[in-house]
Amino acid sequence: MDISANAVDDLEWRADYADDWFWVPDDPDDPALRSPDVAVAALYSSGEAHTAAVTALEGLSVRARVLIADEYAAIAMILTDAAACPDPWVGADPTHDPDWRDPQGRSVAAVRAERRNIAVRAAALDVATRLGMSETAVRTRAAHADTLRERCPRIWDAFRAGRLPAQNATAAAQLAASLPDDAAEAWERFDETLETGAQQLPPGKFRLRARVVRERVHPESLEVRHQRAAKDRNAWFEAEHDGMATLTVLGPADRVFAVYDHADAHAQHLRVQPGEERTLAQLRADAILDLMTTAALAGSDTRAPRPSVAITVPVMTLLGLDDEPATLDGYGPIDIETARRLAGEASSWVRILTHPINGTVLDVDRTTYRVPKALRRWLGVRDTVCIGPGCRRAARDCDIDHRLEWQHGGATVDTNLAPLCEGHHVLKSKSKWTLYRDDVTGATWWVSPTALTVPTEPAPW
Repeated sequence: MDISANAVDDLEWRADYADDWFWVPDDPDDPALRSPDVAVAALYSSGEAHTAAVTALEGLSVRARVLIADEYAAIAMILTDAAACPDPWVGADPTHDPDWRDPQGRSVAAVRAERRNIAVRAAALDVATRLGMSETAVRTRAAHADTLRERCPRIWDAFRAGRLPAQNATAAAQLAASLPDDAAEAWERFDETLETGAQQLPPGKFRLRARVVRERVHPESLEVRHQRAAKDRNAWFEAEHDGMATLTVLGPADRVFAVYDHADAHAQHLRVQPGEERTLAQLRADAILDLMTTAALAGSDTRAPRPSVAITVPVMTLLGLDDEPATLDGYGPIDIETARRLAGEASSWVRILTHPINGTVLDVDRTTYRVPKALRRWLGVRDTVCIGPGCRRAARDCDIDHRLEWQHGGATVDTNLAPLCEGHHVLKSKSKWTLYRDDVTGATWWVSPTALTVPTEPAPW
């Protein structure tokens, strides 16, 4: 039997068949030699096990690539269909009524454009919930599929056939999307030049190659593009484990590099000082954080603002009888020493005591200065993030939404209120996504336009 052919066909290799495929003992009647352990040992010692496993692995990789490409295509099709037919997601189109008038005075075209946009967002949330993905990931995959199909058909066909990894397809889509919308010739050159490299180069080298090609085919000058791109500068915060976090800054290369170069030079200087035990990586991080928190660059007189801190502390920890971590609002678990330090530095802070067994809130400090009103503060304790499916936006950055809307008789009480980010607030108000609550148990859940029931997630800490 040909093990390689079998592996390609079945995408599976089974060592318990190895004696039949590769090994014939000197004495077939010797029971010891015919034992599975001896047969498998002979297979591994022959080198054939590696060949069989690698062949099977290559087959698995091809199939996985095809499935990923199919997923991209399916997501794109669903969102395209939602834009073409919004009714299942946002209800019947009121503009078809001859007597209809928009309360906001918008045109028919504007209302229909909004309906398409909300329908796509509602469909993306439905897909994200079903696949266990973020809405951003769903919409990004759809956009990548559309971009590759339109601007890079060669790379798209190779992706659909399993001949290139998803990382290379993603890199090609991101860079092709950054070319001007009216630059069909540039798209063609980009696709043609990178078709082979996308299939042969590993992701890191392909991205570097694709960036170079994109620069060469782009019809606009780098100066013009830089001025436009600088408007997108931003910063992102990401909570990490063990009380750590990541801050990402997107800005003009010269300024970002200047900060890094300054920190690196400072770290190199400190590294050779007597008694210094920190690594260069640690010193660079410390230098950048020092620069950011003390505003020491260029002799600035700016002083870092003192934070307003919301900290949840288990009552037994506060009494020194347990080491349960505290919780920093907007981040998550932190060690108790950090909690005490933040509380000491803050201009105002909210101490929330919790039950040592079930975590129920026992007390909310109501004597702080310039903090949200008691009801909003309580809602931020009960629901620390937006209650939209899969959303992680901190409650302090959300709207406080009336589940049963005010104009329909909804009361301003905690049982009818919850934080919703702007995006999910719009979907609740203008799409067929619906939020429900059981007044007996207090449980809340969403029902999607496709009748998918989604319980609201508990707080992440």
